[in-house]
Amino acid sequence: MAFEHPQHLVTAAKAKTHDKVQELEGYALEMRKSILKLCSKAGMLHLGGDLSIADIMIGLWKYKLTYDPKRPKWEGRDRFILSKGHAAGALYVAQALAGCYELQTVYDNYLQPGKDFGVHPGNYTPTIEIGTGSLGHGLSIAVGMAKALRLKNCPSRVFCVMGDGETQEGSVWEAAMAASHFKLGNLVAIVDRNGFSLDGPTEEIMGLEPYADKWKAFGWNVIEINGNDMSQIVGALDSVPETSTQQPTMIIAKTTKGFGISFMENKPEWHAGSVNAEMLPKCLAELEERFGKRGTL
Repeated sequence: MAFEHPQHLVTAAKAKTHDKVQELEGYALEMRKSILKLCSKAGMLHLGGDLSIADIMIGLWKYKLTYDPKRPKWEGRDRFILSKGHAAGALYVAQALAGCYELQTVYDNYLQPGKDFGVHPGNYTPTIEIGTGSLGHGLSIAVGMAKALRLKNCPSRVFCVMGDGETQEGSVWEAAMAASHFKLGNLVAIVDRNGFSLDGPTEEIMGLEPYADKWKAFGWNVIEINGNDMSQIVGALDSVPETSTQQPTMIIAKTTKGFGISFMENKPEWHAGSVNAEMLPKCLAELEERFGKRGTL
């Protein structure tokens, strides 16, 4: 006879998950506001991709990743690689909300000569594992890190967030093949499947579908979710197998480029852009109207 959980425990578990999702949604709202404020202050940001991965970044940095902000090079930490380095703004804000540094530090230093926060992440702060920006390289780096952790018998994971456009590059599929061959169950890749590259839809530039089937054919455990739905993000992260398994995991997160600001959504011209002083309060008001009741901090 199958074991059945007492109903009150099931209800309590669901309530706890619901409360956590609401909390994370609150952080995702704050993150989108902060990204727009940063863009307005600095004059330029890769807004489309920053906004599409905001929920994913919060799910990682406020929920899943094992790390210690006070010991950024602690050996037991999970490693994080932002392969789509042009979404550096999202990384800086997520790390700030996770306690790695003050958000005001990002506002004051982003794009400033000689400072730590560039348009792509560099090896400027201890909380960033490696500089990225040349697309198609992040997964190869993540494979090397995951292999090294295996050799050291370290149980930590490596997480790599990629853009779908960069997976049109052959180096990504060489890395995918290597991850499967070396049985790197400690590797988790997440693709921001927003369907757009810099100048148009991915399926017009170089078709990727059937996308999930490709990753499965390369030997990966594949999870498909709505990457702008926090409950699905939490569910996917919770379902990642133990690091002792022998199959790398790919989470295909279907998102909307520019998610949250209606006039930016699915518009390749907002891959990068600026938000002026007149536009900013309208954007913040739209975010509050759309998502203000979704999550609470």
